[in-house]
Amino acid sequence: MTYDRLVCANCAAPVNEGRCPVCRASRERLQQESPWTGLNPTALIVLLAILIAALAVVAHQTV
Repeated sequence: MTYDRLVCANCAAPVNEGRCPVCRASRERLQQESPWTGLNPTALIVLLAILIAALAVVAHQTV
């Protein structure tokens, strides 16, 4: 899950702004979980397309 859409229950502000200590702690925890959690769906689709294209080039060169 990305934290850019989360709203803090403590201060009712977006968590990514880090207005209160609860926001900042949640933001730090989410950032440390995995490097892939910060990617939005568009970036994941682009990475998948690049991977498929690279596999197609390798497959074409071996034939």
